[in-house]
Amino acid sequence: MEIHSYSLNLTWESAKKGVLSSNEFNPEIEVVTPPPFNGGIPGYWSPEHLFVASVSSCLMTTFLAIAENSKFEFAGFSCSATGKLEQIEGKYLITEIILKPELKIKDESQKEKAERILIKAEKACLISNSIHSKVTMIPQVIVESVGVF
Repeated sequence: MEIHSYSLNLTWESAKKGVLSSNEFNPEIEVVTPPPFNGGIPGYWSPEHLFVASVSSCLMTTFLAIAENSKFEFAGFSCSATGKLEQIEGKYLITEIILKPELKIKDESQKEKAERILIKAEKACLISNSIHSKVTMIPQVIVESVGVF
């Protein structure tokens, strides 16, 4: 198997803020210490947000690949995600990530297949498989009514 690498740069900007960048793409992302911590800054991405976002976005991209390979057609995909931060034995950990993907389909007969593909995507997500945090998925598949004109 090929080895892939993903490079980025982080530069401290001021106080509790830095800037993430990559030579591979734009734009830059400002990243800060989040508000629950001393001196944290509201309104910006934090490492905790990015950690949860990496799991959520990996679920989506893995789902897209499996759906394409399965020739599965869908009308929409979105996912809300929440990371639970706890202090255990003096260390802060994201102990759980709850994923709530919402998959829209147009055909009720495809609902079971949609659920199988979502579950397969969660099990195959390389980010989820690379971390120690428990990842819980609570999927929702919605059948959109197709209007008759």
